[in-house]
Amino acid sequence: MKRFYKAVAVGESDDGSFLVTLDGRSLNSPGKRPLRLPTRDLADAVAGEWDAQGETIDPASMAMMSFAATVTDRVTPQRDHVVGEIAGFGGSDLLCFLADGPEELVARQVAQWSSWRDRAEQRLEVGLGVTAGVMPIRQSEAALAAFRAAVDRLGDWHLAPLHTVTSITGSLILALAVQDGDLGAEEAFELSRIDEAFQAEKWGQDHEAEQRRRGLLAEMKAAERFNDLVSGENS
Repeated sequence: MKRFYKAVAVGESDDGSFLVTLDGRSLNSPGKRPLRLPTRDLADAVAGEWDAQGETIDPASMAMMSFAATVTDRVTPQRDHVVGEIAGFGGSDLLCFLADGPEELVARQVAQWSSWRDRAEQRLEVGLGVTAGVMPIRQSEAALAAFRAAVDRLGDWHLAPLHTVTSITGSLILALAVQDGDLGAEEAFELSRIDEAFQAEKWGQDHEAEQRRRGLLAEMKAAERFNDLVSGENS
């Protein structure tokens, strides 16, 4: 799509939310819903992405706009479904599935995952089952309910980045730690890639795998930034 506007600005709506205007017209989501942003920091970031476009609009370069649109068009209209989707990762959290070998890999997982799993148990006030290998393990109903409650207490604007981090890492434990600011996105990403890093050390890194890794890490960092902007922690 060619750029169809000249001036980009940020304004405040009557309800205290913020909006982005293109040539004086309020920006809508791709689903044609009014885009009302919760913080000035986020509005400035979205406006900056639109202002930075050249003659052709490149949606791939507008990560903050993409997250905002996801909240507006997907999260808010079907919040209960999204909460359930995210919370479902708690039932098969990566950090509760150790490898069954080799010993060096298992030792790395234990050393780097145990403290985050322990923190999650303290936060959720419930114990988590841990297994080795690919054998399925079902978390207790109390644990599943605690995971859902932890997700459900978050606002819509935090759910979109949480969904991204949970999906990429396969761990709601890590995603909640990132959401709380206890863990950085890059560190969480590396923690979720212990097995892949171990295999790369042994057999070498595939170029396509490395490209994919970089892309996923960029998504993680964008999710972290969006979460910070929603919280008013401009970076």
